[in-house]
Amino acid sequence: MEILAQYGLFLAQALTIVVAILLVAGGLMAIGQRQKSPREGRVEVRHLNERYRRFGNSIRDAVESQAQQKQRAKRQKKAEKAREKAARKAAKAGEEPSGSKPRLYVLSFDGDLKASATEQLREEISALLPQLREGDEVLLRLESPGGLVHGYGLAASQVQRIRDAGVTLTIAVDKVAASGGYMMACVAERIIAAPFAVIGSIGVIAQLPNFHRLLKKHDIDFELLTAGEYKRTLTLFGENTDKGREKFVEDLETTHGLFKDFVGRQRPSLDIDRVATGEIWYGQDAVGMGLVDAIQTSDAFIQERLEETDIYELRFVQRKHWQEKLGMATEDALERSVLKLWQRNRGPHV
Repeated sequence: MEILAQYGLFLAQALTIVVAILLVAGGLMAIGQRQKSPREGRVEVRHLNERYRRFGNSIRDAVESQAQQKQRAKRQKKAEKAREKAARKAAKAGEEPSGSKPRLYVLSFDGDLKASATEQLREEISALLPQLREGDEVLLRLESPGGLVHGYGLAASQVQRIRDAGVTLTIAVDKVAASGGYMMACVAERIIAAPFAVIGSIGVIAQLPNFHRLLKKHDIDFELLTAGEYKRTLTLFGENTDKGREKFVEDLETTHGLFKDFVGRQRPSLDIDRVATGEIWYGQDAVGMGLVDAIQTSDAFIQERLEETDIYELRFVQRKHWQEKLGMATEDALERSVLKLWQRNRGPHV
């Protein structure tokens, strides 16, 4: 038995080492692929009306009698033939089919620290704008806790392209639009949010460790050579000065001022000094603060428009090499494992 136990321990250790090697190798391959030039992709379009219709039919097939199912199938087939006939007739005349519905296009942005999804959003908007007709609308599902100023500044500029095209833009926040995420959200003509979505955090933060005393303790010299008085204000390894700190804070205040001005121009009814304190609010309180316009989830917004609107979901998809797919899979597996471990050990939570 002792031999079997030792053998089992050996196998567990060997497996741990193999998994660790795969994770590192996969991560390095993914990084290498991401550093290469961008690859061509395609825009995938999904008709959400048809998707929800199939879902509804599946439920009705389970609860209706066969006679009811046959009658429903006949009605749907008849309506489809009428639409096809009207479409052919309008196409010959070079017109829109009579009774054609306005269109709602749904985009998504899932933000990280670097606003990496901006490239995907850029491609989707560039593909969409030439296809828009009068009366069409755009819904952007936005989720982001914020990140780098320049990354989210560009992302907000991409969203502004939709507004500049004269299209009604609604942004839906189901979970979080904070800091740079709210910088993007405030561009919309209308913002909706779930009751417990995190909104706001109109502020600027920067933090960095300093190892100067540790290096000094071990007699390690660090030299930082610059040209320009404020080329580097704070450093990780050198000795920071009060003058450098003051300049760093001054730069933060300047960035915060630009952030406040941007939000104030987009939503002039806001009391910007009241909300630009870096605080966050949940959706139901954010309405009262003027940060969002209504409490509603993106799903509810879409479903209430199904009858009078043709709804299409757009997604730009880049081709990925197998090395990058492997790297992303290992990253996801590691992230899920760490998250499960953290949730298991953090005690009671909501």
